[in-house]
Amino acid sequence: MTNVIVIGTQWGDEGKGKIVDWLSEKADLVVRFQGGHNAGHTLVIDGNVFKLSLLPSGIVRNNTVVLIGNGVVVDPFHLIREIKQLEEKNIKISPENLIISDAAFLILPIHQLVDEIREKNYGSKKIGTTGRGIGPAYEDKIGRRGLRICDFVNKDDFESKIKKLYDFHNIWLSAMSESKQNYEDVIDKLWSLGQKIIPFTRPSWLILDEYKNESSNILFEGAQGTFLDIDHGTYPFVTSSNTVSSQAGIGSGAGPTLMNYTLGITKAYTTRVGSGPFPSEDHGENGIKLGKQGHEFGTVTGRQRRCGWFDTVLVKQAVALSSINGIAFTKLDVLDGFKQIKICVGYTLDGKTINYLPSSTLEQEKIKPIYEVM
Repeated sequence: MTNVIVIGTQWGDEGKGKIVDWLSEKADLVVRFQGGHNAGHTLVIDGNVFKLSLLPSGIVRNNTVVLIGNGVVVDPFHLIREIKQLEEKNIKISPENLIISDAAFLILPIHQLVDEIREKNYGSKKIGTTGRGIGPAYEDKIGRRGLRICDFVNKDDFESKIKKLYDFHNIWLSAMSESKQNYEDVIDKLWSLGQKIIPFTRPSWLILDEYKNESSNILFEGAQGTFLDIDHGTYPFVTSSNTVSSQAGIGSGAGPTLMNYTLGITKAYTTRVGSGPFPSEDHGENGIKLGKQGHEFGTVTGRQRRCGWFDTVLVKQAVALSSINGIAFTKLDVLDGFKQIKICVGYTLDGKTINYLPSSTLEQEKIKPIYEVM
């Protein structure tokens, strides 16, 4: 093993947690580089079930250090809760095995509220977010008004910044006839949590540089899947971060020459959660059967996933987008018992055959799958 990036090649839920856990046995450092606690991993080790959504999967392994990179958005309430849950299962967590980038941005209570109100107002056209404030937090990051973990070092500065942030969002909440939020209701609790988090923090780029100089094995753990990427996915029905392999360096603080291999995790059929196009979705009995046999319920949300047939067009596109070197194929056994299976090998769009997923939402809605039946 060298320095490996693990990403999903579909819409997430490909089984990355299991593969990352297996690889983490050989890794010296496991790095999360994007997303937040909207990305769930379920691990089963020696009969113990661990459900993680923010901490990297390697945290349950002895002698493995994990890093939450600057590209991740962190809900301090959830972070402390997830650490406590693992400690209750006798997983020791300390600054020795958990490092959090001091440049990672915070998810605040107002972000979750804004997320929920937006989804409610979208009605039938909702994006299908987890409602955990991920999108609004990334918006504040790009809008240059977000708060970072390093802001927990000075309370006066922290209070000044959070007041400005709440003032900004209160304008929109008032326009939507929603109650304004008072930052004073949460600042003391946030500050208290921040003081628990600060001992874990260091610059993530510095950590990577140290491991690089020691010729260590580094595993970069992606969340979600390729077609939930904010640039390359089925926009606007996507997450709010980049999920392709290029983000591994940006979201942790390293250049592309540090990465040696990209492993794409690919499920033997296709699923997605929430709204958005899904060319090979099966709306009949086979789709239901795939969901039941594959236990397709979201780790984070508990929502039943939409199910359909394996789509080679999507996976080939994902391989190109992330320069994938190899694929780990998961859940093939779920297809046991089907008398025949379908494989999508192309699309038709306005009577023409195409071999890629178009960027246009309108065209994505019109494409029809071309199947080979086995």
